[in-house]
Amino acid sequence: MDVRAKLAILADAAKYDASCASSGAKRSTPAGGVGNSTGNGICHSYTPDGRCVSLLKILLTNKCTFDCKYCVNRRSSDIPRAAFTPTEVVDLTLAMYRRNYIEGLFLSSGVLRDPDYTMELVTRVAKTLRIEHKFGGYIHLKAVAGASDPLLAEAGKWCDRLSVNIELPTGGDLAALAPEKQVPSIHGSMTTIREHHAERPKHFAPAGQSTQMIVGATATPDAEILATSNALYKTFQLRRVYYTAYSPTQRADARLPTEAPPLVREHRLYEADWLIRFYGFDVAELTTPEAPNLDPEVDPKLAWALRHRERFPIDVNHADRELLLRIPGLGVRNVDRIIAMRRQRSVRLVDLAALRVPMRRTTPFVVTADHNPDALLIDRLDLRARVKPQQQLQLAL
Repeated sequence: MDVRAKLAILADAAKYDASCASSGAKRSTPAGGVGNSTGNGICHSYTPDGRCVSLLKILLTNKCTFDCKYCVNRRSSDIPRAAFTPTEVVDLTLAMYRRNYIEGLFLSSGVLRDPDYTMELVTRVAKTLRIEHKFGGYIHLKAVAGASDPLLAEAGKWCDRLSVNIELPTGGDLAALAPEKQVPSIHGSMTTIREHHAERPKHFAPAGQSTQMIVGATATPDAEILATSNALYKTFQLRRVYYTAYSPTQRADARLPTEAPPLVREHRLYEADWLIRFYGFDVAELTTPEAPNLDPEVDPKLAWALRHRERFPIDVNHADRELLLRIPGLGVRNVDRIIAMRRQRSVRLVDLAALRVPMRRTTPFVVTADHNPDALLIDRLDLRARVKPQQQLQLAL
């Protein structure tokens, strides 16, 4: 099979892997070399859903010894198979970079023979690019869970980001659908990456590590998914957890759903993830025991505000930053702008409008110098209908 045919198969097979949207890595062009990555990563072009499109994103091979039921590349799948050699991947990367098609490489792989053998091949690609060709562009490698510590340590020396997929939200989910993969093995690889990065943050995977989780392949609710993500952030200092809606495959296992979950579920998980990381929300605040899944109709912060109307309205001229971050429609940047503005003068509704705050969603929950909503407004039975978006955020493809 020629390289062009392999590329058609292995680029398509990599479409389920989420690449980083903004790496944060900075790498200069070596003397006599090619390529670089800026402080904002390599992301200069985005798709409408926020994904970067300037990476060569491929699998080294879609052949795999594992039989994960949710994976199109599983051992029992009858899809066309292909495999690159490390040299072929190096040549492809350099050729596409010189043509200005890409600015970096995202390389994952099925598991050939065993994790160590596969990890050695993947690492050889990055090492060859860096040493022999002095490539300074962005490289993201997907590590194989269970690979030996020395191999992971070697891989991190040559890439900007190194990531291990958590695959599914819980150990029970893995045991049911991917028994050859185990949580202790995945966590062990994440621990190795965290420790090496902590020792040499500028020289070992400087963009840190991320992971990817499939949602909708099992009945695990959003509350458990977010709890798992929160634990990963705290334990392994991850940069990102990527959520990928399950895509049904032909002749799939009977335990898997026949339809993909709505894309809005993936969207809500990202919103909730952001609230936990940057807005001071606790995981337990975003869902309830009666409704363990995020509301598909309204964003998680608005849903929380509607459940806790007794905490509103909030005076934007006097409330502290933590309270302001709880107001629907106010993001981190606008909260900081409001705090800076009120040092000079009182904040009015026109000021919020000038900041492009979504007024329809925000005004029932705030007090400004010229606006004090009727106390009965926050208790209106139809408040949810008044403040929720009028159109869907995402439509089915």
